[in-house]
Amino acid sequence: MILLDRVTKKYKKKSGVAIERINLHVESKEFVVIVGPSGAGKSTLLKLLTREEKPTSGKIVVGGIDYERLRDKDIPYLRRKIGVVFQDFKLLPNRTVFENVAFALEIVGMGNKEIKHTVPKVLDIVGLKGKGQSYPIELSGGERQRVAIARAIVRQPKILIADEPTGNLDPKHAWDVIRVLEKINKYGTTVILTTHNKEIVDKLKRRVVTIKDGKVVGDKARSVYS
Repeated sequence: MILLDRVTKKYKKKSGVAIERINLHVESKEFVVIVGPSGAGKSTLLKLLTREEKPTSGKIVVGGIDYERLRDKDIPYLRRKIGVVFQDFKLLPNRTVFENVAFALEIVGMGNKEIKHTVPKVLDIVGLKGKGQSYPIELSGGERQRVAIARAIVRQPKILIADEPTGNLDPKHAWDVIRVLEKINKYGTTVILTTHNKEIVDKLKRRVVTIKDGKVVGDKARSVYS
């Protein structure tokens, strides 16, 4: 599903290397937690996976797509396979919950009839049944993050990247979000989660990849935050 082979990323305007000769293989339907201190290279790694950045060297293959052969015009097709959730939600404040999720379908040309059929099902999956006509300001932080997750998965991506999705949430709402991610993973979506939350990592007992100074320094199954 995801393969990084000796991937290095250097930024011209910054000294040093963001990530250096990283090797990583993630199977389809896996749930992988990526941890490491700020500045370790986690964000760069995620930007490489979504093709926001290109590697300086090395090979990246995601969902059978070799990034070396990926044309710029095909990047939108790639990104339909990859859903992304951020720490700060990035919802449209003047649109309802339904409209925020529907927007992801509108931009790929889905018809209104199919949108009306699909969006309620996805809101139900993330535990927001009956919240479709609410606005983001009327929701808790955890609910807003679940709207963001619904928007990320509504196009049925093969991979979901959750970049510090619980960073702004209290423990209860954080666990609500984590349970939704686990539920989505059970449906067959590969989940990549980055977090600084030791308690979440320890209780999840999933595969943990540790990055430090741009290198993978640990990769253990059913592990804890070391």
